Parts: sequence; C-alpha cells; structure tokens
Amino acid sequence: MHSVCRTLGESNATLERFAWLGDQLAIAIWRRYTLEVETVYEQPGHHTLSCYLNGGYRTERHKLPGLYGAPSRLCALPGDHESRWWVRGHMHFMHLYFLPEHFTRRAVLELDREPRELTLADRTYFEHAQIAQLCQSLANETWEDPDGRLRANETSHEVLSLLLRAQSVHRPHAGLKGGLSAATRRRLRDFIDANLTGSLTLGALADVACLSEFHLARMFRTSFGLPPHAWIAQQRLDHARSLLRATDLPLEQVAIRCGYADSSHLSHRFRGAVGATPSAFRRAMRSI
Repeated sequence: MHSVCRTLGESNATLERFAWLGDQLAIAIWRRYTLEVETVYEQPGHHTLSCYLNGGYRTERHKLPGLYGAPSRLCALPGDHESRWWVRGHMHFMHLYFLPEHFTRRAVLELDREPRELTLADRTYFEHAQIAQLCQSLANETWEDPDGRLRANETSHEVLSLLLRAQSVHRPHAGLKGGLSAATRRRLRDFIDANLTGSLTLGALADVACLSEFHLARMFRTSFGLPPHAWIAQQRLDHARSLLRATDLPLEQVAIRCGYADSSHLSHRFRGAVGATPSAFRRAMRSI
C-alpha cells in the first residue's frame, strides 16, 4: 500500500497528511510545485483514486497529450497499471488507496457479478460530480481523531461503491472456467446472510451448493474472491456495522445477531478490522 506514496516521495511531492482509515484503506493529501518533472508508476499493486483539489492545469499523461488536470478531476489507477506523467506547476490532490479485494468483493454484493469478471478501469481525468464531492469532504475531514477517521472510512466505502458502478470494466481475457453457477452463488450468498446468527459450517454450505466440501471450498474462493470463512467474517462485520449505525441495540444483542459469542468477541473482531471499538464507531456515526 506504500508504492504510490514512495514514488511521489521520491519525485518532489510533499505529503501533507496521511492516515490509515481501517479496513486496509489509506488516504493522503499531497502538494507539488515544480517547473517540470516526469513521474512514473509501475504496477503499484494497490488501486488508487486521485482527486485534484486545486491546480494541475499543466499536468498530463504521456499517452494522452493535451489532456490536463483541474480541480475535481479524477484519475483511477489500477494496481497493475503503468503510466508516465509530465507534472508542471502547482497541484494539490487527494489519494485514496485501496486493495483489489475492496473492489472485487463489491462486485458480488452490489452487482451480482463474480470478482474475476471485473476490475478497476484505468481512467485519466474523468469527471463524476458525486465522487468528487465526497473526495472533497474526505479532504476536509479531521483524520487526526478516531471519530474523524471512522467518518472518513464510511465515506471512503461510499466512494468505492460509486467507483465500482462508474469505473469498472471486464477483465481482459478473463476466462470463467470453473467456479459456481450464478444461481448457486446467489443461493450461498442468501443462505449465509440469513444464518449469520448461527454457526455456519463448510458442510452446511456444501449441502446448499450440492457439492462436496472439498469442491465447494475451492469453487467458493473462485466465485467469491475469498475463502468461505473469510467471506462469512466480512459479512458478520458488515452486518454489525449496519446495526450499529441504524439501531440502539445493546452491544450484546448486536453480537448475537451477527453470530459472535458475546460483546467481547464482537469488540475484538471489530477493532481488529475497523481500528475502533463498536461503541466508538456508533458514536462517530451519530455525529455525521
């Protein structure tokens, strides 16, 4: 997650602010002023969304000469992309760093597509008013305090959902050999969501899919992008976040509804993923 940061740090850019937001999301604000310098990104391994806050009027990408940046213009840089840029003059911009898994898991949940079908498009200086507005709110957020980071985390997830719909493309040469049928994938997804309060076993999932446990484990990962236990853990966390945002249920009840042994178990898992306790998360969401 530090590849783009390292490239910028070695090419005259000043890092103004940086924060880990939980869920393996990171955010940074950069400032540059230079007469002219070339910046090269070579397969950073993580996705980057860039939003210009100010300036950038004379910055262009090699393969797109004559197309320049400007405030609210966006760039989507996939983890496997390579690009060269001529940077000139002043620019002030925000970066949101996220992993391919953040993007592909949403393909299953929000678009009912397999993760291997879609990836982030490589886009230079596109416009999307809602994403740009959310990026500006992220830049204005106070990341230094825990509540601010949690609010920024929520906004970042909203940005990624919009980005999935606006800037996802089919993977080139993505063969869909193997894996689960769309109907079986939906059946498994619905079964998991309906049974989060209980103990979900590989055997139970195999029965739903009418497969052996061995084949279900292998094909589940192909079609969901995660092994069964990791997918279930993420669904439990997502459900907990939803309940903490929308209800006043005691933490013990939230834990039970999400399949955790007790509130202590919930707090341990939640803090490990989000970087804050469930109570702190609820408090921060109430202040939005």
